[in-house]
Amino acid sequence: MESFTIEPTHISENVVQESSRPNTANLVLNVPEPPSIREKLSLSIKEAILPRGNKSFSLLRWTISALRGLFPVLQWGRQYDFKSFRGDLMAGVTLASLGIPQSIGYANLAKLDPQYGLYTSVVPPLVYAVMGSSRELAIGPVAVVSLLLSSMVQKVVDPTVDPIAYTKLVFTVTLFAGIFQASFGLFRLGFLVDFLSHAAIVGFMAGAAIVIGTQQLKGLLGITHFTNNTDVVSVTKSVWLAVHQPWHPNNFLIGCSFLIFILIARFMARRNKKLFWLTAIAPLLSVILSTLLVFVTRADKHGVKIIQHVNGGLNPNSAKQIQLTGPYLGECAKIGLICAVIALTEAIAVGRSFASIKGYQLDGNKEMMAMGFMNIAGSISSCYVATGSFSRTAVNFSAGCKTTVSNIVMSITVIIALQLLTRFLYYTPVAILASIILSALPGLIDIKEVCNIWQVDKMDFLACSGAFLGVLFGSVEIGLLAAVVISFAKVLILSLLPHIEILGRIQGTDIFCSMRQYPVASGTPCLLLIRIDSFFLCFMNANFIRGRIISLIKEKYETAKATEKIQSVVIDMSNVMNIDTSGITALGEIHGELVSLRIQLAIANPAWEVINKMKLARIVHKIGATWIFLTVGEAVEACLGDRKDNCFAC
Repeated sequence: MESFTIEPTHISENVVQESSRPNTANLVLNVPEPPSIREKLSLSIKEAILPRGNKSFSLLRWTISALRGLFPVLQWGRQYDFKSFRGDLMAGVTLASLGIPQSIGYANLAKLDPQYGLYTSVVPPLVYAVMGSSRELAIGPVAVVSLLLSSMVQKVVDPTVDPIAYTKLVFTVTLFAGIFQASFGLFRLGFLVDFLSHAAIVGFMAGAAIVIGTQQLKGLLGITHFTNNTDVVSVTKSVWLAVHQPWHPNNFLIGCSFLIFILIARFMARRNKKLFWLTAIAPLLSVILSTLLVFVTRADKHGVKIIQHVNGGLNPNSAKQIQLTGPYLGECAKIGLICAVIALTEAIAVGRSFASIKGYQLDGNKEMMAMGFMNIAGSISSCYVATGSFSRTAVNFSAGCKTTVSNIVMSITVIIALQLLTRFLYYTPVAILASIILSALPGLIDIKEVCNIWQVDKMDFLACSGAFLGVLFGSVEIGLLAAVVISFAKVLILSLLPHIEILGRIQGTDIFCSMRQYPVASGTPCLLLIRIDSFFLCFMNANFIRGRIISLIKEKYETAKATEKIQSVVIDMSNVMNIDTSGITALGEIHGELVSLRIQLAIANPAWEVINKMKLARIVHKIGATWIFLTVGEAVEACLGDRKDNCFAC
């Protein structure tokens, strides 16, 4: 390697003083080795179970710490008082008044018998109450997950042909969903949930809301023969054919009347916060009044469809119904993974939004573990996939809940309803369940956020549109696939074509920034500062980065004046967090090109993983250990040396 030296006769007093400056190359190079993948994994598991800051070890202390990590109730339970219980009692009863009719409706959406929706509002909330870290999150069945289950499981087993086998597969899917969720939390794999971006979720939820709404036309119109497909075209055809056949308008009249009643009650509650209870009580009142109406008028004899028998009693054991062998195991695991991701995304988003209002932080990994264990427990107690519901959480929050005890109160209330009230649901019209589900759908469509996404990021809007149109005109799986593919395409484009910025100094400071972003920044004669804006310098972008940097260097080298020829290049790697062998090779090729041009290369602020791999690959040896710096400013000072009238090479 050729090196460039400054003639001693040209060294000024300032340079002599700078030479006494401590060289930070030793600081950068003499760092400990970064943790291995095994160490990171074991640390993640420990942090997921043990509270932070606990470094001393004893079996008793470890057990106590593990229990407190897994069961947050052991921490806040010691300060729990009667005042908090009074708020939770009111919130829990209010929550149950909304949750009972919604649970029955969502079970119908999942193509399960009504009691399974009620079962899902018993066991999962109880488990979450002792394991969850959100104080406001209301647990139970939700519309989107119910749609996911029905749309995907029915492709494996038709619920109208073999309802028992269908129910068994739902329990198996719930078990897999719980296992995946608990694993995400235990191994701190929450980033997997982020594969669905915010924009994709907004589009998916909006599309799912419209699909769910069109599915409710079956109950609202009292249609007997209805398509199993979820896309809008198939549903529209099915409705068109059904309305040209003999049908009973009483179903539509009952459903629409109570839908208007529920929406008016919700509007009044929004106008006056003190009337928050109207939102919760309106669906329950609708069920009671419509059931009485059908019973008194015997409307079921005149074409009004009713839900008929609802099994009562406590949740039966379903462990023996879970199928861990057979031809459908792989399908159940796939559906379980999709349901796990969607359920976690919705629950954590809802939980964090309300936690921010109350001013506390939500532990995402603990939430995943709580969700996982509650669904595992639910799968063996006749429940299907449960998660946090936005509408019920909003009611829980407005009703003044203090802790997760409100979920316990709700579960006890649902148990009482299962024991005493299920026989009175015989005459409940199916149309009222459709109206309850329809009333909850507007909250899933966020037009304001869609407009905001369009203004901020067009690629995000494309992902949002892809998810929306995929769900609407294809299927739930197509919508999810479209969202993930577009989101990955965005990441790939950003990774394949990262920004390579030329840096300049803000006059009078030691701040170096992009000259395109900050035109006031000025370049330095004889010196080129380059920043790589890529998290990972790897096989996908190494050739692009190498070619772009060499192109910039040659362009500056050939166009500069004779007295301002580039003598040194500083590459700022502060944004590069990791590097692979392709990236190492690209750095070596850049260095070789600079050597041929008699230009010195300096590296500034390489990350921990990056400098470790550069040492192992002996790139540091090729560049020179003295040309690795902690900051861009130090690299610039070392390269410039002393300059009076001309530029000197370092």
